[in-house]
Amino acid sequence: MQTRKLGKSKLEVSALGLGCMGMSFSFPPFPEKKDMVVMLRQAVERGVTFFDTAEVYGPYVNEELVGEALEPFKGQVVIATKFGFNFQDGKMTGLNSRPENIRRMVEASLKRLRLDTIDLLYQHRVDPEVPMAEVAGTVKDLIREGKVKHFGMSEAGVQAIRQAHAVLPVTALQSEYSLWWREPEAEILPLLEELGIGFVPFSPLGKGFLTGKIDAHTTFESTDFRSTVPRFSEENRKNNQAVVDLLANMAKEKEATPAQIALAWVLAQKPWIVPIPGTTKLHRLEENLDAANIELTSEDLKKIDEAASKIAIQGERYPESAQKMINR
Repeated sequence: MQTRKLGKSKLEVSALGLGCMGMSFSFPPFPEKKDMVVMLRQAVERGVTFFDTAEVYGPYVNEELVGEALEPFKGQVVIATKFGFNFQDGKMTGLNSRPENIRRMVEASLKRLRLDTIDLLYQHRVDPEVPMAEVAGTVKDLIREGKVKHFGMSEAGVQAIRQAHAVLPVTALQSEYSLWWREPEAEILPLLEELGIGFVPFSPLGKGFLTGKIDAHTTFESTDFRSTVPRFSEENRKNNQAVVDLLANMAKEKEATPAQIALAWVLAQKPWIVPIPGTTKLHRLEENLDAANIELTSEDLKKIDEAASKIAIQGERYPESAQKMINR
């Protein structure tokens, strides 16, 4: 597996990471924990060194899974987790990036992840009630204390990123990015390049849609996050099929799969981009990792861009309640 450095930081990880959320959160049915422990270890064997989790995934159970699975590889892999919420009776009840909550979360996450230090700690969502200088300053103190190595942000806007970076260098921004969500190209990617911040796209496969395995007839369980997402309404899936057809056509030319072309496209955008597709199936993991070996030429990328520019993607990527928490 090739490696990449996240921006100007010295944090070097596999060119493709593994998003672990779906193993226990958002996308049911969930596999047995023991099976996911095995798969996470198989990912390491195949060269993956970058794993993404968060306290809110469950909450807590995803961090416990990752901690158990990766304990034998302590020091060999990079584990990223996130803070930023309140919880009551096992449910997320709102944003909270106050210093005391960050510290509480870090202590608890270290135990669940079975780590001495968190490699990469993200603020999961910008909290408008807490100044960014206070958030970054708290993480800076935690780095000084040896409990955290690198600071990251998730779904943050330009102003928040600049404010945080002025206090503590931001190693990575995690936000959605794929061929069907290209908003970061307007302001975020130029800012990250300017400041030397790495980019970690989640949902580089469009929450599964860009694999070609989902169409207008697919049904989702009521507990599946996608059942609440406007972009995944039956009508919008029908309209958005054009982007999957575009990937399928390029896949035929490259003797690849639509998912591999979607990932290769993200990788080709910048050398400091590290996508974290998630999966619970070993054969899908292997398919995704093979995308790192696919080379899209400048002509290929031009062809994809020209075709994509004629496709109007339908539907918001989040329900209204979640939309309020992003790009602050």
